[in-house]
Amino acid sequence: MEIIRFGRTDAKKILAFGSRRSASVPLASGSGNAHAYCIYFRPGGMIGPHVAGFDQLFLVVSGRGWVSGRDGKRFALRAGQGAIFRRGEMHSKGSRTGMTAMMFQVTRLRRRASRVR
Repeated sequence: MEIIRFGRTDAKKILAFGSRRSASVPLASGSGNAHAYCIYFRPGGMIGPHVAGFDQLFLVVSGRGWVSGRDGKRFALRAGQGAIFRRGEMHSKGSRTGMTAMMFQVTRLRRRASRVR
């Protein structure tokens, strides 16, 4: 067993994609191109528009924020909600008030959770 830390003080600033006031902690990687991150958004933080290199599961753990897809339309998310982005999809994410999220990137992702209507 390994105990890991992913607190805000362990996070490194996200500088790519025109991002601001956001930081992440890489959590794990594995064979088959799988990656896990804890992402912290301070108030006004965002990760700018970019093409997803992997299928991506984005889960809000605390706070509130937004995600947008190809059309740039923002959808509000709160703790207990998330989004799936497919490889090749243009997307961005951020928060006006602050948010903590877990992000999992894999070569191919199959959704099992219920959809928000």
